Amino acid sequence: MDKEWILCAAILFDNGKEYIHQPINVQTGFVVCGQRHHNCLATVWILNGEKKIDYEKEVQGFLTSSNRFVNREEASIIANKANQVDRQPKRLFSEDLY
Repeated sequence: MDKEWILCAAILFDNGKEYIHQPINVQTGFVVCGQRHHNCLATVWILNGEKKIDYEKEVQGFLTSSNRFVNREEASIIANKANQVDRQPKRLFSEDLY
């Protein structure tokens, strides 16, 4: 198996519902991906009819090459092992990648 790496910024919105075609480790909710986290938020805002978003149920993280959603802390470890960052931050931000 190839080494896992970070693909892009992603946000998990866990509304308690099950959806198909989500990352392999997401049981409920849905993941929105984008170049940066604000792109993910903008997409959800537009698709939600420009209504207020319940940010308490969101987890900001990243999508990996293994189709897993990971939080910022785990993403930092993965990006460091994959040589995607010069130093390993405590929490990964998309600005650390590109």
